[in-house]
Amino acid sequence: MGHLLSKEASSLSRDRRCRRGRKVPPRSRSCFLRGPCMLCFIVHSASPRTPEQPLPAGDPLLPPPPYAVLATAEQRAARHLLRLSPASWEPRGRCQRLLLSGLLPSPVRGLLGPARPPGEVASEMVCKRKGAGLPACPPCKQPRCAAAAAAEPEAAACQCPKEAQLGGDSGGGQPSSSSPPTPALEEKEGEKQESGGEAGCEEPLEHPGDCSREPQPDINQLPPSILLKIFSNLSLNERCLSASLVCKYWRDLCLDFQFWKQLDLSSRQQVTDELLEKIATRSQNITEINISDCRNVSDTGVCILAIKCPGLLRYTAYRCKQLSDTSIIAVASQCPLLQKVHVGNQDRLTDEGLKQLGSKCKELKDIHFGQCYKISDEGMIIIAKGCLKLQRIYMQENKLVTDQSVKAFAEHCPELQYVGFMGCSVTSKGVIHLTNLRNLSSLDLRHITELDNETVMEIVKRCKNLNSLNLCLNWIINDRCVEVIAKEGRNLKELYLVSCKITDYALIAIGRYSMTIETVDVGWCKEITDHGATQIAQSSKSLRYLGLMRCDQVNEATVEQLVQQYPHITFSTVLQDCKRTLERAYQMGWTPNMSTAS
Repeated sequence: MGHLLSKEASSLSRDRRCRRGRKVPPRSRSCFLRGPCMLCFIVHSASPRTPEQPLPAGDPLLPPPPYAVLATAEQRAARHLLRLSPASWEPRGRCQRLLLSGLLPSPVRGLLGPARPPGEVASEMVCKRKGAGLPACPPCKQPRCAAAAAAEPEAAACQCPKEAQLGGDSGGGQPSSSSPPTPALEEKEGEKQESGGEAGCEEPLEHPGDCSREPQPDINQLPPSILLKIFSNLSLNERCLSASLVCKYWRDLCLDFQFWKQLDLSSRQQVTDELLEKIATRSQNITEINISDCRNVSDTGVCILAIKCPGLLRYTAYRCKQLSDTSIIAVASQCPLLQKVHVGNQDRLTDEGLKQLGSKCKELKDIHFGQCYKISDEGMIIIAKGCLKLQRIYMQENKLVTDQSVKAFAEHCPELQYVGFMGCSVTSKGVIHLTNLRNLSSLDLRHITELDNETVMEIVKRCKNLNSLNLCLNWIINDRCVEVIAKEGRNLKELYLVSCKITDYALIAIGRYSMTIETVDVGWCKEITDHGATQIAQSSKSLRYLGLMRCDQVNEATVEQLVQQYPHITFSTVLQDCKRTLERAYQMGWTPNMSTAS
């Protein structure tokens, strides 16, 4: 640098080139030094280039400018520097170090002013970037107005650690001033000040300790297993139509395989064969599916589902009248681990489908073929002989099912716990075989036209685990049968006697002899009066529900009095049920529309 600034070196190199006969090109006006120079780099990069201005003419009335006496080459170089903008003369960064080192010409040093000691930093050279020099913490607003700065001196005098570190590398390890902000940073600061409303003023912090405040908890920081546990409490609609739309992470969680193992698609008309195929292709580990009332699903969709999901355990398809034996055969052949089949109210289902179930699904435990009118004893007997682990069977209005089916189940399925033959062509000759079922806990014998009292009493005596007995719509059941049931049913908790031929004596016997019966329903029994209702409420220690619907001889005032005296018992009448319904509606926020009511 000293050699380039020397006028002797400059003239020497010029004379040599002239001797060789070369034409010396005119000196560039962009820089007074030949070759790369750190000073030129700093000066021209710190401020935009300005066009050269002609030197002002001398005015006798004004004092002479500082460059008027400059005549030598050294002084001419200083004159060129003086034409730069005032911002270029700020002794910042390396320019300051050049000034301190004495490399600049003396006239230039005189114009720049006295040099500051290395340890002193000018106030305008302090880094004004927010948060500079502070330890790492969440970003926060720093006060910029004078009042806030005076109130919080530490926040106002913020230093930039990055710039300080860069400045500390020079000068032999001595700490030096931070390097000046670049023009881009200065423009950015200017834009922030302009957009902030009043210049140099910003809203102070509402809470000064916000920098040290811990971040708010985020639910996505929980482990995926916990989030999956939370989502498991949501219904299919809530997961698919709400939770999965929050973010992509939640969408992926809602598509987890465990949520697609048990699908309830009932009453969704948008469910088609194509949708079933997509679901089965994506999640081939479906164990339970319910497509009840899905009118747009055909045998083809069920067959694809069965092929792609061989681990299916529970299959439910109520009121799918469009399905036939093809679907049930596919499920039986492709899903050998099937345990539950509920296909009630399918008119096209015949014994052919039941034969496949009985021969291939040895793990079957629960079947429901109510209102499948084409099913007969042939298919039922094959199921009874092939599915020895059956625990539940329910038939309703199957007129082709007779005592032979009841006998076959009683002989081959000793684990049966729930048996229902409502409205089937069954008589006491077939029902008596149920006494062999030692594990029988629930028996539904509604609307059995040829059922006698002796058969019922024998079943209650021999089936010690029986806890629910439904004898509704059997006109032959009388007070004597009910008395035996109350005495012999040691574990009986539910007794349904709707539309039976009983009187107040049956209710009195239940209250007197039974210590376990909690639910009694004697609706539509015309012989029941206030006396019977009052006696059973007073004497029974276990009663919790008494159904008196359409017992015309029971006065509503008597029932209201019983409600007040025995609050632990629920009395069911038309008026009492209406009151409870209104109470639940009020609790859920319902309010009556007075304009409509008037």
